[in-house]
Amino acid sequence: MPGQSLPVLEGWQQVNILHIDIGSEMRGGQHQVLLLIRALGKRGHENLLLACSGSPLFQAAVAENIPTRVADLSSIWRFSRKCDIVHVHDAYAHTEAAVASRKPFVVSRRVAFPVRRSAISRWKYARATRYLAVSKFVTSQLITAGVPPERIDLVYDAIAPAPLAEWSSGAPAVALASRDPLKGRDLIEQAASFTPVPVHFSDNLTRDLARASMFVYITRSEGLGSAALLAMTMGIPVIASRIGGLAEVFEDGVSGLYTDNDPEGIASAMTELSRNRDLAAGIIAAAKIRVADKFSIGRLIDGTLASYEKALSG
Repeated sequence: MPGQSLPVLEGWQQVNILHIDIGSEMRGGQHQVLLLIRALGKRGHENLLLACSGSPLFQAAVAENIPTRVADLSSIWRFSRKCDIVHVHDAYAHTEAAVASRKPFVVSRRVAFPVRRSAISRWKYARATRYLAVSKFVTSQLITAGVPPERIDLVYDAIAPAPLAEWSSGAPAVALASRDPLKGRDLIEQAASFTPVPVHFSDNLTRDLARASMFVYITRSEGLGSAALLAMTMGIPVIASRIGGLAEVFEDGVSGLYTDNDPEGIASAMTELSRNRDLAAGIIAAAKIRVADKFSIGRLIDGTLASYEKALSG
């Protein structure tokens, strides 16, 4: 069953892992790659990262002294022969690993997009040994696409500790500055006309959440929602779309507030949160417990290693 746990690599003193991420941007998935590699290293496992030359991930990994090489078919073929297992972190890397990997590979699936059903896609998805789905929603999409449930492990993303914000009801709401049409900036801009709460659109969440009354995360598609986890960790209450894996991040009315993608509904939630200090305080406290319980680094590593064990023993 998806998410079923096994003893974590019993009998293995060390695992040699080849990670591949060919993303050109530094988004939530790339931050997860770095977090995972750091934590696996602390557990005594060897890691090598293949990434795009000059990409933000490549540069960040090199700055942290993480062994890093340029990703291409040749390097995947060469380095996969020397590792125990390959861990693929994005769709393009999945395609290249399906062609060139010489060892079993697992795929982290974080996006909410449906899996394509073409012959090439079916071949690619059959090549992977296991899938690490970032949410129950993503798990269901993989099953719908024909991936056997017994090859899927539910492994939620984790969030690293972040500095606590000094919450103030008078501070502005913070939202993502993204112009991605799948994100909901347009809905938040419309909602702003129905509420007295000012909105700041941020391109640096860690900085701007430190001066926020709430984080408003409206989207039309989401595999999980690491930005919401960051806000919860920093002690900022979250209002979010009840969409995809984002609907699994917190308990509605307890550790966050969900809303439909309707400007007036979004505005109503923002106004309520700004005026009800007891509601905000309760959400902040419950959200910290929720993150520690479901989205810790320890749970991420245990789940990932359990998936490696299944792949290596299969």
